[in-house]
Formats: sequence, C-alpha cells, structure tokens
Amino acid sequence: MVATRPELLREALSSADFPADKDTLVRYAEQAGADEDTIRAIRAIPPVSYANLAEVTQSVTFEGDQSPAERAARQRANVPPGLAEAERDVPPHPIAEEKRR
Repeated sequence: MVATRPELLREALSSADFPADKDTLVRYAEQAGADEDTIRAIRAIPPVSYANLAEVTQSVTFEGDQSPAERAARQRANVPPGLAEAERDVPPHPIAEEKRR
C-alpha cells in the first residue's frame, strides 16, 4: 500500500493551483521536492479533477493509525462523480446495526 502523511501532502501541494488533475498534482509535488512516498501516493489517486486540497486529501492513503470511524468517513467522502449510491461502499448506520442484533 502506498501511503504518506497529511503534513507531507500539504507541503508537497502548497503551491498547487486548483482545480487540478492527478498528473498536474504529481508535477507540483515533484517541483516542491516531495519525498517518493508522497509522489507515489498522489500517483495512486483516481484520475479526476480535484477542486481543492481537501478533495485530494480524501483520495490519498495516509500511513499511521486511523480509527475505523476516520477510515469510514474518508471512504464515504471519497466517491467518484457519477457513482450510483448503490455502488458506494458505505458502512451501515450503527443504530440500524444495533436493531438487527
């Protein structure tokens, strides 16, 4: 799995002009002198146009400990445009899970 840290991603894309596509973001990271893991993490994101750094952050995989809630929140927010709701990987609501038990 290719991963980086949030602060390294912010530093690598601090001079990026948005909206930007994946290839443009890779070039910005290379020009900023980002480490190879951060560049690989950006190369691993979906090839769509990103409106801002927050959208990029939702698509990049970060190393370190994340709680299941944080992973689920990032996963819910990371939905490609045009993806049907039935195709999304969204965990069930905790109350609904509790009622099923």
